[in-house]
Amino acid sequence: MAAPAEPGAGSPAESGAGPGAEFGAALTRLLARRGLEAAELPEAAEVLASDLRREPGLLRRLAPALGLHAADLFVLAGLPVPDDLAPLDARAAQWAPHLVQDGVHLPAAERGELLRAVRSFPQQERPADDRRTTWIGVEPRGLRGPGGKVLRMFRRRNLDFSGLAHTMAVVTPSYLAASTYQGIGTGRVELTPRLVVDFAALLGIDALDLCALTGVALPQPPPPAAPEAVDAAALLWEARRLSVAQAREAAELASALRTEPRNHYLINLPGS
Repeated sequence: MAAPAEPGAGSPAESGAGPGAEFGAALTRLLARRGLEAAELPEAAEVLASDLRREPGLLRRLAPALGLHAADLFVLAGLPVPDDLAPLDARAAQWAPHLVQDGVHLPAAERGELLRAVRSFPQQERPADDRRTTWIGVEPRGLRGPGGKVLRMFRRRNLDFSGLAHTMAVVTPSYLAASTYQGIGTGRVELTPRLVVDFAALLGIDALDLCALTGVALPQPPPPAAPEAVDAAALLWEARRLSVAQAREAAELASALRTEPRNHYLINLPGS
């Protein structure tokens, strides 16, 4: 069954022939940032010359050529994310923040062990009451612009506004309320360069690439993402394919591996 259209998709800037003005401009900026012309990347040239509403499969071919996730490209293009690219079980979202928050504080060897454990879970079938009937599967209305697309990318990683607020506070220096992230998604709160850098770290996307895709300029090149953030992004992405029972098991493993005392009142950033 095809995924339902997402509220906010099909805006004037994303309608008409071709991939839409917004996505076409974002893709052009990304290629320029990498020092490429569209003609040098046949997949990109094909996307720029096509109507993605009729040929969305082009994004699947473009994603590996760009080193990006296909699900993210569908979001950036303002198209519904196909079922096979969506998280397996929306109910697993309740465990995603716990898995990452505990996992990010583990030593490097244990983080690697946790990631291998998550990857080793057998693939299960999508539950009968799939993602559309649960709270994370209901797309918030009013998400728009670059901030809205970034927030949709996180929802495709099983993080809602609250989960994102808790996870960002541990993985990055950004410590904001869930309502603030909602404001970023609706355009009421500015998508700042600092936020783009921190979002990129948790999304597992190069910060300069995400700046090109969102159209946000950085005053200076950012430092590399911390190793803990790199591992957190990989863990969050891999956990998308887990059932709720598997996600709970993975979160419990992360908690068991973490031996340091937890402070529930202070933000404990890695390396701080």
